[in-house]
Amino acid sequence: MNIAFGPKSSLRFIISLTSISPQNLKWVSTATAKTPPQLPLRPEDRFRLFFNGGKDQKLPEYELALVSALKSCSSLSAITQGQQIHCLVLKSGLHSNIFIQNSLSHMYAKCGFVANARSIFDSCSVLDSVSCNIMIAGYVKCGQLDDARRLFDVMPGKGCVSYTTIIMGLAQNGCWIESIEVFKDMRFVGVSPNEVTMSSVISAYSHLGGIWNGRMLHALVNKLGLEMFVLVATNLVHMYCVCSSLHDARILFDVMPERNIVSWNVMLNGYAKAGIVDLARELFERTPNRDVVSWSTMIDGYVQVGRLSEALTMYRAMLRSGLVPNEVMIVDIISACGQSMAFACQKVNLARFQFELGNKDHLSSWNALIAGLIRNGMIEPARQLFNEMPQRDVFSWSSMISGYSQSEQPNMALEIFHEMVASGVKPNEITMVSVLSAIATSGTLKEGRWAHDYILNNSIPLNDNLSAAIIDMYAKCGSIKIALRVFHQIREKASSVSPWNAIICGLAMHGHAELSLKIFSDLRQRNIKLNSITFIGVLSACCHAGLVEAGDQHFKSMKGLYGVDPNIKHYGCMMDLLGRAGRLAEAEELIKSMPMKADVVIWGTLLAACRTHGNVEVGERAAEGLARVQPSHGAGRVLLSNIYANAGRWEDAFLVRRAMQSQRMMKSPGYSGVV
Repeated sequence: MNIAFGPKSSLRFIISLTSISPQNLKWVSTATAKTPPQLPLRPEDRFRLFFNGGKDQKLPEYELALVSALKSCSSLSAITQGQQIHCLVLKSGLHSNIFIQNSLSHMYAKCGFVANARSIFDSCSVLDSVSCNIMIAGYVKCGQLDDARRLFDVMPGKGCVSYTTIIMGLAQNGCWIESIEVFKDMRFVGVSPNEVTMSSVISAYSHLGGIWNGRMLHALVNKLGLEMFVLVATNLVHMYCVCSSLHDARILFDVMPERNIVSWNVMLNGYAKAGIVDLARELFERTPNRDVVSWSTMIDGYVQVGRLSEALTMYRAMLRSGLVPNEVMIVDIISACGQSMAFACQKVNLARFQFELGNKDHLSSWNALIAGLIRNGMIEPARQLFNEMPQRDVFSWSSMISGYSQSEQPNMALEIFHEMVASGVKPNEITMVSVLSAIATSGTLKEGRWAHDYILNNSIPLNDNLSAAIIDMYAKCGSIKIALRVFHQIREKASSVSPWNAIICGLAMHGHAELSLKIFSDLRQRNIKLNSITFIGVLSACCHAGLVEAGDQHFKSMKGLYGVDPNIKHYGCMMDLLGRAGRLAEAEELIKSMPMKADVVIWGTLLAACRTHGNVEVGERAAEGLARVQPSHGAGRVLLSNIYANAGRWEDAFLVRRAMQSQRMMKSPGYSGVV
């Protein structure tokens, strides 16, 4: 019941509640006499004694009893009993007593009834700092920061409590800069901060970063003599960790006069987040009274650096210690077991076990296991688990759509997408990227246009990845003109290279080499970092246009000008470019200079070029290289046989064919150097 107390509403409120008379009260002190003095009363005991009192009371005792009972209501969030006491206050004519008014305001504010607290506050005849502090704290608790700030600005006699309350409220609600500005004002007017103030200010600076400001705060803490407070020192350690100054954090941690488990966990987390898991483990072994957070921090640290076996060993050790994992840890372990590198160690079954151990009411566990199964190519078990889910969110649907799209099952991906839309779950930009990828694979332009319209009509944010997916979809569905139009619509808004890569590769694929290279030239003039995919598109364009010199120049500029290391796909493009131009000797030299071993595509491309240009000598060496990589590669023997036949070496061609028949060579699908 949310009531604003005025003269009329107070009367209605009194009538609506159980009638309690002042004679039914007993002063707390007379009741507490029955309790051993060394055992302080709990709030619930104090409250029960208040309502079970006798008849004889004097007015001062009655007032103290009311204040004490209201304090108990605040501690217990007992709003109903608090409203009953408010009724008694009104019936007793004590509603003008400033101490009782403040107690009532505090009770309503602590229980979240800030409008009622404000009504009582407005009825106060004098605006004092205590009343204002109570009201500001109530506003902060309910997240009404604007109201809190307005009252703070006009209140009289601002002290440490006032400043600390507003600084804490701003910091806890993410208003870091505003909280620091209030702190600066506090220092300017000469109000000295306490340990709670400094803890909040340190937290605010931690979120803003900047080691210099952190060190100045540390110096101020020492100047004020607050370094012995564990909360202040712990926040300073956290601030140093966030600012990547682990050395300073450890020095401070080691000299702390007192540490609690939070202090140990903060230092552990600093090492784990930085990937320094060995130092974290050393500290972990020294940590007294380790809790779930301590174990979870170490496990997460091992997971982040890929040391999955150690993460799982830690997890088993935690279970043996008797601690029960929380939901975050369960998800972390499932994710770790679902990583591709863990699949070789047969950890997916362990992921399933941890899933069964966790709380199945939490979607995060279901989603983590589904993602792990998909990551390991286990699409059907993932689908079975997906079908068993009691409820699904956008991540659940997106994972399945992405899984089918990546496993070359575009029709299933689109079927899941349409089920998602029908179920009322709104796709996001990540979902639509996978949907467009599936459409690009299937080549259904009509479906692609529908998906594009769906994005626009449902105001799905058009980020760079989604824009690139739209361009790529139109290009692969054969509509390069629409792809180009979409690119021109978003090119000035693009902040990353993804949309540029999509159109450069799309134009190259459609044979528009000149336009592809022109767009690449435009890209080079912008402050956008190129990546390996950019150069695959550029080299493919050069290959289609037969621009050997330009392709060679772009290839050499990758590392020198743009810091992009060529991978085997780039070498494949260069092999195709040189092979089409008949420059087979250069192609062979390029293979020798490769920092990695040539694969089937590289040797196959060179061998195909040798057949086209009738180069028997290089063709024989290419066939030998292909046989070393894949001895059962039948297509390579066919190409070599054709090279011999075209050169009139019929006997050699016959011998190659007979060897194929005797060894029953596997005929592999053809390969192209164009990606």
